[in-house]
Amino acid sequence: MTAQTLYPAERGNLRLSLEYFPPKTDEMEAQLFQTAEDLSVFCPAFVTVTYGAGGSTKARSLTTVKRMVEEKGFANTAAHLTCVGAPKAEVDAVIDEFLAFGVRHFVALRGDPQGGIGSTYQPFPGGYESSSDLVRALRDRGDVEISVSSYPEKHPESPDVAADIDMLKRKVDAGATRALTQFFFDNDDFERYLERVRRAGIEIPIVPGILPINNLGQVQKFAGLCGASVPEVIVTRLSHLEDQPAERFKEATHIAAEQIVDLARRGVRDFHLYTMNRSPLITAVCDLVGFERVDAVSRGEDISLKAFAGAAA
Repeated sequence: MTAQTLYPAERGNLRLSLEYFPPKTDEMEAQLFQTAEDLSVFCPAFVTVTYGAGGSTKARSLTTVKRMVEEKGFANTAAHLTCVGAPKAEVDAVIDEFLAFGVRHFVALRGDPQGGIGSTYQPFPGGYESSSDLVRALRDRGDVEISVSSYPEKHPESPDVAADIDMLKRKVDAGATRALTQFFFDNDDFERYLERVRRAGIEIPIVPGILPINNLGQVQKFAGLCGASVPEVIVTRLSHLEDQPAERFKEATHIAAEQIVDLARRGVRDFHLYTMNRSPLITAVCDLVGFERVDAVSRGEDISLKAFAGAAA
């Protein structure tokens, strides 16, 4: 199956969200905001800005989200938050700062251990112990959207998928309204996971995280760290194209688009794309799938959930 087999009527019902990470340099900052502008033509339902391992990019995250909302008009920006590396009072102050400049959507995460992936997680003294505790604190702030993480192939620290789903249930009971998954490449894994989630009585949207592959080696390394897998069929399709950038780009575009189309055929309507702060591959994937471009969206315009709904109607 190719991406072109998605019918126009189905394309119009698909919803898109995008993830960005805070830039480390002025050059990377310029690239981030150019990417956000480039991709705004697809009118994403929301965009998210990550918080960094161990909260290491807290200041840059605050600055980036503030600029996204106040300067660039992305009123639907969601701010990532983690429990690590800070007492409750400090995390609460960050929440208040986000709320003060208009953020009404948070992505609540436990966060990676301060010693890095693979080390043992220890709650910060006086801090939030788990993502469910952070969700509960956010819910106490009132009418906000709260997205959380989920793992079709289980979190690397979990003994099994059942334990993962139990953790997701605790986050939902605490007030989570949406789950964004870790990236995956086998849609059967996602479908099996979703079936188990629904059997557990969890009814919030479970939004698949899609990672178009800019660099196969980097994705394989990252997948190994976070408990995801890269199927051999994908490795075969890309590995022989390392010295053919144009063909590699085309193949990577088709791989991601085909994954989205197949999920849409299975009834999925919401997709969260990990952009890596680069627009060319994401743009190519969205165009191949058939996500509608909204040319009226321009610099400084409010890219809101309402605007998306109107565009997709």
